[in-house]
Amino acid sequence: MKSHEEFMGEAFAEAFQSVNNNIGGPFGAVVVKEGKVIGKGGNQVVSRNDPTAHAEIVAIREACENLKTFDLSGTTLYATCEPCPMCLSAIYWANIDKVFYSSTRHDAAGIGFRDNHIYGELEQRPENRSLPFHQIDHPHAAELFRAWGKKTDKIPY
Repeated sequence: MKSHEEFMGEAFAEAFQSVNNNIGGPFGAVVVKEGKVIGKGGNQVVSRNDPTAHAEIVAIREACENLKTFDLSGTTLYATCEPCPMCLSAIYWANIDKVFYSSTRHDAAGIGFRDNHIYGELEQRPENRSLPFHQIDHPHAAELFRAWGKKTDKIPY
């Protein structure tokens, strides 16, 4: 079976490909299950004009597609950098069991990435964030959640 260093090496290969080909930022990730890479990705933000195309998200999407499931229980993610808040959330939503990373979010901040700003914003109440958030009451809000609660054929996640 491959070692942590080998899986991390595959994540770094994805990151270098992204950088060398102007695909996106210096980030790469792989998702591993039972000793095999089931999803991989380099950052594709620039090439796809998609701010959500982070390496971890790309790797998670590929792993889910390959396994034909949204539940990645029993998997491990290797990332070249500590995941940003968006990727961290996706990791939790996907039920990934473990994460190994190399560089920290503070290292990323040192080269111009603003993960720390977002982490700080998450600690604020919505009305105190630098981006204005406003809650709007709507008559269908409660109705929608009631419909979900009553639905007998839903697939929980």
